[in-house]
Amino acid sequence: MSLAALRRAARETVSGLPREFWWLWTSTLVNRLGAFVSTFMALYLTLDRGYSATYAGLVASLYGLGGVVSSIGSGVLTDRIGRRPTLLIAQSSTAASVALLGFMHDPVAIAAVACLVGAASNASRPAVQAMMADIVRPEDRIRAFSLNYWAINLGFAISSMAAGFIAEVSYRAGFLLEAGMTAVCAVVVFLRLPESRPSVAADGSKGAADAVGLGTVLRDGRFMSVVGLSFLVALVFQQGSVGLPVAMGEAGFTPADYGTAIAVNGFLIVALQIPVTRLIEHRDAKRLLVVSSILAGYGFGLTAFAGSVGVFALTVCVWTLGEMINAPTQTGLVVRLSPVQGRGRYQGMYTLSWAVAALVAPLMSGFVIDRFGAEWLWGLCAVVGTGAAVGYGALMRRVPAAEPGGEAVEGFTEVNVEVEGFTEVNVEVEGFAEEAVVPSVLRPATETTASS
Repeated sequence: MSLAALRRAARETVSGLPREFWWLWTSTLVNRLGAFVSTFMALYLTLDRGYSATYAGLVASLYGLGGVVSSIGSGVLTDRIGRRPTLLIAQSSTAASVALLGFMHDPVAIAAVACLVGAASNASRPAVQAMMADIVRPEDRIRAFSLNYWAINLGFAISSMAAGFIAEVSYRAGFLLEAGMTAVCAVVVFLRLPESRPSVAADGSKGAADAVGLGTVLRDGRFMSVVGLSFLVALVFQQGSVGLPVAMGEAGFTPADYGTAIAVNGFLIVALQIPVTRLIEHRDAKRLLVVSSILAGYGFGLTAFAGSVGVFALTVCVWTLGEMINAPTQTGLVVRLSPVQGRGRYQGMYTLSWAVAALVAPLMSGFVIDRFGAEWLWGLCAVVGTGAAVGYGALMRRVPAAEPGGEAVEGFTEVNVEVEGFTEVNVEVEGFAEEAVVPSVLRPATETTASS
């Protein structure tokens, strides 16, 4: 591909997205650039503080438990008080709790604050995803979610390398640096991001906070099926950070060998996420989710046959491709299935699936490896990936296909939702809400739109 073609591809990838999206994207990047606690918590507790590996595992579990608890709560807050206030609360709380953790010495206090850090850091995710869905046109959402996912991995790749050098000087400096950069994110949100929560037009209908409750989400069988399948896929992907290092260690490989193999994951995402997005952006979500589940399951399944660092790295390439396809596609599906007034709660439930997987995966991998051996873990990953693929194939038969450009389909019910002086046109098809571009997603509030 020529340099001109590369420039044109890059321009097309980033063009057409609103300014508010790029401020949200910048906030995500800065936040991940400052990531330190989740990367080096185990080393901090065992090497710097001298605690046992068992205690380090307990703290990691409590960190994950905090994320599980906050997923639903932050989703409710996102719908009730708005995206912007929820982000400000989450990021300010994260900055304060991370800084506090750096000064804790008592093991009970460390565990308790680590749980708070997990809760606070996870609380921003439903608000970010809901705000992104609010401000980006339906036809651009896969691209927007991919760019955001790319920013997460770019920031994490840079912060992981920087954190290693910082840890050699002072672990506390790393905690304070993360706290400071998270505070910068809060400032960006406060200064540059307007509230995007839609409010129903004054027609006697329910207010935003009461339109959708948690019971509504739980009774939505189609969406809860997505949450369950998301949990299965997340359980597989989590093995890259929990099962893979343990299995490689037991096979006689060094931590540096594991670092080399897993580095392929971050490198590929940073290098290929945007080109992959261009390939999948307008393709059938059903096929993408099925293929990504197969790549994830069998990518880890092939690990059973790995006997060298190079082969381990090749297996990482396979499941990383599945990850790059799955992340934006599944997030886009969650938005499609979420009613506008309940995006926060729906995103919170979706986030919960990943938080629970992060909590269960270490226990599952440890049990299977200890009782049966690593080969059984990789075989189980292949089985789970296959099950998720079959589940997505069956589920997507019941999900209406999105029309190109978000155009309305026959039999729709149109609803006008006012967002910061604009009217967002929405359609509901068989209980499934989605924005319609007729001819554009956002119209001035002064214009009238006929309901069908």
